[in-house]
Amino acid sequence: MEREGADRPVPRRHGEPITVDGETVPVTVKLGVWVSNTKSRRDKLTADQLSALTALGVDWA
Repeated sequence: MEREGADRPVPRRHGEPITVDGETVPVTVKLGVWVSNTKSRRDKLTADQLSALTALGVDWA
């Protein structure tokens, strides 16, 4: 739980390597930028998008 959790915000420059559908080389997703942008633009999200974020445990959705 040291790396993850609701009490630990994602730093803007954080990238998360993920493996996409059987690829051998992981792709780095700029998770910190996505979280920052999504949070700052949350008033433009649809009700379905906000519900999905809430179901994932995002407290600001």
